[in-house]
Amino acid sequence: MSTTDNSQVKTSSFKFNRWGYGAFVLVSLYFLFISKDLGSAVANLGIALVFDPFDQSVPWNKRPLYQRVWLIVHLLILLGLFGWMVAN
Repeated sequence: MSTTDNSQVKTSSFKFNRWGYGAFVLVSLYFLFISKDLGSAVANLGIALVFDPFDQSVPWNKRPLYQRVWLIVHLLILLGLFGWMVAN
């Protein structure tokens, strides 16, 4: 496998992760606001974090600040909704 082939795999994986992240976030928004199913919204929002929408080959401490903030805010929203779900 040449270097060119490896970069194509990373690029396609990167695009797949962005689509997966976006799809699960949209599905969670659907469950949250339209279906009013908080449990499914929390589950899908948690699954969305598996699909890191940014370059996964970059270590956490070397990522740009906006990427770290984005993922931390996503996690805080997830934890807040989970807490709300448990409280109800």
